[in-house]
Parts: sequence; structure tokens; C-alpha cells
Amino acid sequence: MKLGIIGLGKMGLNLAINAAGKGHEIIAYDICEDRMLEAKKEKIEIANSIQNLVKRLGNENRVVWLMVPAGKAVDDTIDGLISIFKSGDTIIDGGNSFYKDSMRRYKKLKALNIDFLDAGVSGGIEGARQGVCTMVGGDRDVFERVEKLFKDISVEGGYLYAGKSGSGHFTKMVHNGIEYGMMQAIGEGFEILDKSEFDIDNEKIARLWDNGSVIRGWLMELMADAFSKDEKLDKIEGVAYSSGEGLWTAQTALELKVPAPVITDSVIMRYRSEQEESFSAKVIAALRNEFGGHKVKTKD
Repeated sequence: MKLGIIGLGKMGLNLAINAAGKGHEIIAYDICEDRMLEAKKEKIEIANSIQNLVKRLGNENRVVWLMVPAGKAVDDTIDGLISIFKSGDTIIDGGNSFYKDSMRRYKKLKALNIDFLDAGVSGGIEGARQGVCTMVGGDRDVFERVEKLFKDISVEGGYLYAGKSGSGHFTKMVHNGIEYGMMQAIGEGFEILDKSEFDIDNEKIARLWDNGSVIRGWLMELMADAFSKDEKLDKIEGVAYSSGEGLWTAQTALELKVPAPVITDSVIMRYRSEQEESFSAKVIAALRNEFGGHKVKTKD
């Protein structure tokens, strides 16, 4: 199928490469010229404007996937598409938007006969390129119309129609809240090892724990990779920035009266990391950089 992709950051570009590799005809756009040039080097067809992108998708049943930062950027991009979209066209928001914003956008677009899907996308940069895990919310018939796209860009068994509008981004939000808690536990564990009297090889321990232990998994694999580059994480500062999804999960838990102390405390520890150095924060910062390419604060 023909697919327009707006937003060629770390995830957007790799998703474009992924989809193109599965036989989809991709036309991409980003406000950043350097990102456009990078996409062109990857043999991705680029458009010089949103208007040009939509025009090149044809005259009906056009599909545009957004990978832009949550908030105003999504609303502004949608407003730009509304002016040139027709009834039956579809917008997929694959970024980390707040689920209530997605529900609001769905209602707005529904009134204009424009279809909208909210897609939570997990898997980091590697997943975006090789196969993601996607959670999709919106009208089922709209999902079924583009289901092959989700199947193609996802790992085997790695996509799901989650339910009505908002459910895709809601489940991704909770996923990220769990991720916060898991990384916090890994960080605290390695800090205990670091402060002990034993001469622990962090990389070897991480690789061991990723081989048959109860806590094995991708995060442990990435932790070993991070330690292989910097065994004591001396090159980075213990600042683990918060991108918002953990906070949204904690706030939603309070609204629903669900006790979620691990997730809530992990969010608080993200904020604390910006005030005081700690080894656990270094671990979390290193992990976020490994799987998502999130920036780290390096030491001078």
C-alpha cells in the first residue's frame, strides 16, 4: 500500500525503512532537512511538504502515519492534514500521545468523516527497523482496512487491535509505566552490587542473568551491552530524563484508584536523578540510550 509518514526521527525513519522493506510504497516528510536527506540516503521517497506528500498518495483512501512529538505538534499536523484530506482518508498517530488527547482527536476527525487510529508502538529503534510491537485503538473496520500494514511492520504475533479509540495509546502508556518500574529495579539492583564489598563484573552478571534466570530479557541484554562499553558507567552522569508516559500512568492510576507504588516511585526517581548523582540513575540512563537512543548527559 501507499503510506505517508510524517516525522523522521529515530523511530519514524526506521519505521519507514521497515515498511518499505515489506513492499509498501513510502512517501515521507519531516520539517528537518537533515532528516529528509538521511531518509533519501536510505532510498525512502521524500516529499517537500505535507501538501505534496498527500497529493502523491492519490485521490482517495489515503493513509498518513504520524511520528511527531506528543502534544501541540500532533494537533498542528492533524490540522494541516484536515485542510487537504477527504472523507475516507486515515490518520494513524504512532507517537506517544496521551490517550485522552487521542480520544479527543478521534471525535474531531470523526465529525469530518476522517478516520483515526491511535497506535502505541514499542520495541525501540531496533524494533522500529526489524519489527515492532503495536497496540491499536479506533474503529475496528478502519483497523481491518490497514491491518496488513500493522502485521508487516510488527514482529510475529506483535500487533493487536486493543479496542475503541484511545485504547492503543492507553495500553502503550501503561506498558511504559511498567517499563519505568522494571528499569528502576534493574538500576537499584546494580547499585547494590556496585556498593558491595565484592569485585563484581557488571557486564558478566548482566549476561549471566540474561541466560536462563527469572529476570532474563531484552532490558538485561541491553544492560550487558551498555556495561561492555563502559563497565562502571563513568562516562555518563546519573540523569535519567522522564518523557511523560510514566507520569501519565501514575496519574491515571490515581484517577482509577489503583495502587501503583512501584511505577509512581520510579517516576519520582527520574525527577530525583536530575538533582543528585546515583549509580542506579546511570543504569537507567544507559538503558534508555541503548534501546531508544534517548540522550544521556555525558561528563566533560
